[in-house]
Amino acid sequence: MPTYRCNARCQICHIWKYPSQKNDEITLEDIDALPEGFCRINLGGGEPTLRDDIVEIVDILSTKTDHVEISTNGFLTSRLAAVIKRHPEVRVRVSLDGLPKKNDEIRGMKNGFDHGMRTILKLRELGAKDLGFAITISHRNSDDLVDLYHLCAQMGLEFSQSVVHDAWQFRVPHNVIENREEVVSEIKGFIRELLCSKRRDHFLRVKDWYRAYLNRGFINFVRGDGRLLPCGAGTDIVFVDPYGEIYPCNALPESMGNIKERSFRECWESAQAQRVRRMVSECTKNCWMVGTSRPAIKRNLRRPTAWVLKNKIRLLLGKDIIWDVENGDGIGDKEMIEEKQEAPSGMISLQEEKCATSSPAEPVSSEVTSPTD
Repeated sequence: MPTYRCNARCQICHIWKYPSQKNDEITLEDIDALPEGFCRINLGGGEPTLRDDIVEIVDILSTKTDHVEISTNGFLTSRLAAVIKRHPEVRVRVSLDGLPKKNDEIRGMKNGFDHGMRTILKLRELGAKDLGFAITISHRNSDDLVDLYHLCAQMGLEFSQSVVHDAWQFRVPHNVIENREEVVSEIKGFIRELLCSKRRDHFLRVKDWYRAYLNRGFINFVRGDGRLLPCGAGTDIVFVDPYGEIYPCNALPESMGNIKERSFRECWESAQAQRVRRMVSECTKNCWMVGTSRPAIKRNLRRPTAWVLKNKIRLLLGKDIIWDVENGDGIGDKEMIEEKQEAPSGMISLQEEKCATSSPAEPVSSEVTSPTD
């Protein structure tokens, strides 16, 4: 996050009330000192395009990773256009928290949806290669989730999701979901849509299937249940704030070091970082956020793949998804035993079904993934 300054007035994030000062923010020199070899770097905020030097920041980061992503509200089209003219490969995710009325209410931006849509159209015209919308699911907008997905699918855009959570830097007390079961019901409907994706692009269709598993994890988080897969915060990803502090994620306010004081590598290998990683291993928050879920899904690809295959077949057979996730591979033992007892003798067992597919979903994040050696 290069800045905490923001031109939105979001209900779910109050960073805009506590903006960073330009003179205190990490500089181009600080950014240039980062090592090469990151898997992925996401520029979030605040609103990253409020940095006057956003193009220069991307220039530098493009030498550190093959995957630079900008998470933006899309209001400052000209600055994003300047980035894409020089770096058409940069991923841009415009945050839209619903259709026009709901988005503008939640984000406190007049004509915010309109600006976001125009930005996407302009960047596509300029040859941007990876564009999409991103939504933060809450009780305020869950009923717009499926409609916004259909809009993205029709436009051939990526569609990333996260769930509102009580992160320290958002400065929103008790930032939690109300009407939990109503939200869960909307997410379940969205999961069915993803597993039955009709996207023309095969790659995006497969990513929809894995985003269904990602959203299954959101259900656990909304209900206060455990994660589907282990958290790798502080190892798979880190979060660097505008002042140079390195955190394991945006939910645990324990610094691993500061890049203004020591090199990233020194912070990464420090005793302080090891202490924070131990805290992560003992953390009971059970967050299922984009930064930690994506690498966990890739590392444990067999589990989400089994879940996707079995539930796609169930939908083809006119059955509902098995929502119980008990044994780690996405299938509740009780339901599977009952179905085997009811199944005709000639039915093929799916228990050992295996499949190799494309990479899983790439949800929008506000973190920096760990560098490769």
